[in-house]
Amino acid sequence: MPRLKKLYFVSSNDEKFREIRGALAASNIALQRVALDLPEIQALDPAIVAEDKAHRAYKVLHDDPVLVEDTGVGLVAWQGYPGALIKWVLGAVGEAGLCRQLDAWDDRRAVATVVLCLYDGDISRIFTGQTQGMITREPRGEFGFGWDSIFQPDGYPITYGEMPREDKMKISMRAQALDGLRRYLLDE
Repeated sequence: MPRLKKLYFVSSNDEKFREIRGALAASNIALQRVALDLPEIQALDPAIVAEDKAHRAYKVLHDDPVLVEDTGVGLVAWQGYPGALIKWVLGAVGEAGLCRQLDAWDDRRAVATVVLCLYDGDISRIFTGQTQGMITREPRGEFGFGWDSIFQPDGYPITYGEMPREDKMKISMRAQALDGLRRYLLDE
């Protein structure tokens, strides 16, 4: 992939864009957010979803490389479900509802995953970050978005939703995936 000058970040989520734009600010790449209404395949694995969506987005934009992110929360007690389907689960039952559903299990451990897929029309490059943690008994915190208020990373007494963005971005799975992307861009 030739040195990137411009990159489309395909997402309708302002918070994701803020976090990614901040992490890539020093890269000298013109990052532009584009909200596209694309079909999204349904799979537990965020990498499968992100790569498929990146290919679909490129077909629509077809001039500059695209960056797509997908996230997932895999519950250990549920053998990795809901994974990348988390947004649909939360849309149906909400954060508090997911906490209550998990009350039937003793094991509240979860693995949060972020996958970034960079696609230039020829090659997909995948950057993954994962954080071990647990789902809390109820939502806590006012920061963040999505499931941040119910995910408590291992080693911390608070949820992502209780952490200011700057603190979360030092330890989150998105920060890990972005670190891999940043290193790749610097090596190019």
